[in-house]
Amino acid sequence: MAVAAVLAGTALPAAAYDGTNCKAPGNCWEPKPGYPAKIAGSKYDPKHDPMELNKQQESIKAMDERNRQRVDHFKKTGTFVYDVKKIPTQ
Repeated sequence: MAVAAVLAGTALPAAAYDGTNCKAPGNCWEPKPGYPAKIAGSKYDPKHDPMELNKQQESIKAMDERNRQRVDHFKKTGTFVYDVKKIPTQ
């Protein structure tokens, strides 16, 4: 009886149909019903503000500048100071 239960449990998932239509093996994405295939121009398009997207690039530039100041101070003095405000200016 246990063998029959194991066989029945393994056969059912293999025979189940998941409702996807694959364009190619492994490329089975399709939009949910009522959701557009192309998001651009639809009501789901987030329409990102360029200034909002630029914030990350600006913060990365500021981080690189702080790191440059830390490295320069370390090369001059041999001590590492994490807080850039504590690095004496010349």
